[in-house]
This record gives sequence, structure tokens and C-alpha cells, in this order.
Amino acid sequence: MSADLAAALWRTAEDLADVAAEHSLPLFRSAALTVASKAAHFDPVTDADRDAEQAMRRLLAERRPADGILGEEFPPVASSSGLTWVLDPIDGTRAFWSGAPTWGTLIGLDAGSGPVLGLIDQPFIGERFMGGLGRAEVTRGAVRRPALVRACAALADAVLYTTFPEVGTADERQGFEAVRDRVRLTRYGFDCYAYALVAIGQVDLVIEAGLNPYDIQGPQAVIEAAGGVVTDWQGGPAHRGGRVIAAGDARLHAAALELLARV
Repeated sequence: MSADLAAALWRTAEDLADVAAEHSLPLFRSAALTVASKAAHFDPVTDADRDAEQAMRRLLAERRPADGILGEEFPPVASSSGLTWVLDPIDGTRAFWSGAPTWGTLIGLDAGSGPVLGLIDQPFIGERFMGGLGRAEVTRGAVRRPALVRACAALADAVLYTTFPEVGTADERQGFEAVRDRVRLTRYGFDCYAYALVAIGQVDLVIEAGLNPYDIQGPQAVIEAAGGVVTDWQGGPAHRGGRVIAAGDARLHAAALELLARV
């Protein structure tokens, strides 16, 4: 990939996040927000989710019409370029609806076998995490700095984040708990922001299940560019979703994987 194309793709990802924020932020903590459920159990979707994704799709149709689109809220668009944008306009809709700033916009760019570029954007607190194409950065306001995972070799020293028990089967929860019982600290329910914290060396592990491609491709690219490891629970590719483990340190990843692989 040429340097010019890489720079153009990076700019497109940032512009997509900006466009999404224009539609999500005005409705965050707003009485005007409307919410519906996509399933019999409460699986919320808001007008902000749909409006933000439509805006992102319009931008891609104008700027990258040959690229495919895989988004959470609307049907996929086939790619003729070999590149597909994987979009989650609001990851953490429950947090968004209830006013907690742990939601974010996720953008991944899949080149056919996984993401080569990813972005996690939390516009309410003004943080953006990006990685891929030779770069890994976190931006807060006007300050831009490298994103880098931290070293943590032992489970006993690790900080673990997850959305369990909200998602996952009973067996999957048992696998998660086998790791949980060996780490130093476990925190729950941070949605995509947990992955961002791995990429900047604040958290060591994220373990989840039941994910879709649009839940993981953006975070995966960011963490891998920052020096971390993201796989499924068998050590295979994670970009299709399902059971996922993200770790800042490959040694820690191996130790946790040994427990998860038994499920």
C-alpha cells in the first residue's frame, strides 16, 4: 500500500468519526433521544445509532465508492476494491442511553483477512484511539501521542476488563471466571473503552464473547498497532467476532489462553 493511500485511508477514518460524532453527541444525555429494542430481551438501538451510521455511509459513498461497508444497523455493501469499512456507530448503546461515557464509535478497515486500520472514538470526553498502517496514536484535544501497551507477564499482576456476565453463555462465563480468579483486578461493563485502555497501557486483558465483526475490528487494529495481541479463545483470528481475548503482553495472552481454550 502506498504512503499516499495509507494517509488517505487514515484521514477517511478520522472524518468518519467526526461525522458520527455530529449525530451522536447532540443526543447523548438528551431528553430528545428515542430508544427501541431489537430483540425480546432489551437490546437497545437509538435514533443516534441509525443517524450516525447513515452519515458515515454517505461519506463513504462520496469518497470511497468502491469500498465495501459492514455496519451494525443497515445491510452490507459489497466491495470492489478489496477494502471493507466495518462500522459500529455507537458501541455500548446501553451506556449511551443511560448517560455513561464508556460508549464509542468503532471503525475498522478490513483488507480481506482482518483489519489493517482501526479507530475507537469517545467524543464526549474528547479521546480518540487509532492504529494501523504503521501508526498507533491517542488524541485528546490538541494533544496527540503514541499509543503503547504495557508489559505484564503474569496473571497475578493483571488488570482484566469485561462485559461478562451481561454477555456470553454459562460455559463461556465459566472460562472467563477461571481467568478472573487469577488476576489482580477485574472491572465490568466498559464496552469498547476497555480495549482503548489496553492500547494505552492502563489495562492488561479484555475477555468477551458473543461479539460481531463490527464490535472487534476497530479495537483489534488499535491494540495490535500498539503492540498487543487479539485472538479468539483458541488463539485463532478474532476479526469475525465470537469469543475474543485482547492482551497487551503476549506472555499474558498465552497464560490466559491456556485457561480459556478449555471451554
